[in-house]
Amino acid sequence: MITVTVRLFAILRQQAGWRDRSLELAQGATIEDAWQALIVLAPELAKSREVVRFARNREYTGAGTRLEDGDELVLIPPVAGGSDDETMLRVEIREEPIDDDLVTELRATVPTAADGAVVVFVGQTRETPGTPAPGEEAAAAQHAGERVDRLQYEAFEEMALDVLRAIGAEIEERFGVHRLAIVHRTGAVDVGQASVVIVAAAAHRGAAFDAARYAIEELKARAPIWKAEHFASGSVWLGAPAREGPVRRS
Repeated sequence: MITVTVRLFAILRQQAGWRDRSLELAQGATIEDAWQALIVLAPELAKSREVVRFARNREYTGAGTRLEDGDELVLIPPVAGGSDDETMLRVEIREEPIDDDLVTELRATVPTAADGAVVVFVGQTRETPGTPAPGEEAAAAQHAGERVDRLQYEAFEEMALDVLRAIGAEIEERFGVHRLAIVHRTGAVDVGQASVVIVAAAAHRGAAFDAARYAIEELKARAPIWKAEHFASGSVWLGAPAREGPVRRS
């Protein structure tokens, strides 16, 4: 026998009623075999078969792929679009600019006619320095009083997307917000340009505001996305040690 870890997000997690589970399968089992075992455990998943995608060890693959002992199998629900009554979670790491066209697209596609509130948060590069990462204090002191020219972002994209999906699932569970988009830049982002946009839609404004705030705070604390400030004469890495999980409810 082999043991694989199955992870569910968003609507699939809601349908099954759990997020992570170990699954024992016969040697030589495929992802399709795992799927058949899963719908025995959670019959509600069966209705999503036509839209679900599979990722083995953070790489998309087909249902015929053979699984090995210790593999991680992630079931990927639709990440954008969907009909008006479906959950929507769009997460994206991109090198392309976050421009007005993208914000307009998200403003049009995230909310539905049932949503009375849409909160759009845009984070952009500012000219004043931030908090240096541990060990970068001396470098930051050398640039005291200088103007930031740009930020340079780097990401461990596969894991970052996993973290963003987890944050989306937490938002759905905590605030009842089912429609959310989180898009983050990589590469150089000049002063005044956007590095991240978050759009949350809900029936009422309180939930939408809570969702957007939670998304940006948890993203900054947990997602493996790094940034360096660039000055005319050098650069400084920013940040703090990553938090490994969500904030506990009070």
